[in-house]
Amino acid sequence: MGKTTCASALALAAARKGKRVLLVSTDPAHSTSDIFERLFSREEEEIYPGIVGVEVDGDFEARRYIETVKNQIAKLFSSSVLKEAERQIELVSTMPGVEEVALFDRMGDLIVTCVDSYDLIIFDTAPTGHTMRLLRMPELMISWIAALSKRRKNLITLNRNIEREESGEADPILTTLERRKEKLELVRARLMQHNFTGFVLVLVPERLPIEETLRAAGSLRDSNMNICGIIVNRILPENLNGAFYQARRKQEQTYCEEIRRRFAEYPAIWIRQFETDIYGIKNLERLSEVLTGPNDGAPFG
Repeated sequence: MGKTTCASALALAAARKGKRVLLVSTDPAHSTSDIFERLFSREEEEIYPGIVGVEVDGDFEARRYIETVKNQIAKLFSSSVLKEAERQIELVSTMPGVEEVALFDRMGDLIVTCVDSYDLIIFDTAPTGHTMRLLRMPELMISWIAALSKRRKNLITLNRNIEREESGEADPILTTLERRKEKLELVRARLMQHNFTGFVLVLVPERLPIEETLRAAGSLRDSNMNICGIIVNRILPENLNGAFYQARRKQEQTYCEEIRRRFAEYPAIWIRQFETDIYGIKNLERLSEVLTGPNDGAPFG
């Protein structure tokens, strides 16, 4: 629907106004490299004056996440239980959802550590359903950590009752869980901070994208997240001839009116279909001018 091109064009527009921008792709397709005609890295790397790019590889992040967990437990467990703990972690690493946890962990790191280094951080996210699952991740993980912490505290209390002695040292496992919880709460707070984070929804004037975007908007609103606006992309150009075009144009105008009605509470930018694919700086410049130029909030027609 054009979200990657729009994210890239917005990054370019901001950079040309003197802002330092971090452009992060979490979409497995990683089309940002194709659009900029410059290979993005897993780590921060300048890909255009004022724009630093990162492509987050979910599979790589999952492997790195598992290795990090292994290194942490090696410091927490005795050698007698370490082998079994590592075996359990290997089993968990094959379960569904681990890649999403690792992906969100990387996104959280970027949000927390890069906020003071850039004027703007733009995330080009994966398709809608995947993104909505990622955004629910902090709440799910905080609940999971709270349950683990409760079990750990109960175990410590039980051991103390058996041994009848108190230790003044903080439990390293509880400390690790608490640090992780604090980080997740910080990320969640920033995602919900309306003057800090905003979501831009991109759709085309067709039935299925409209319904999908409405569901996404409802989920974001229910989660108290800020929707800055919508971008309606690939609107057919005017003054073309032919019965097929006229039929498509008539249907599109109906959908545009529906978008205006059903998304009335959000600012909207309307973008005509370009005559060429959008890739390379020259085409991105054209799109960035449309995105940041005058827009009357009404579809073309």
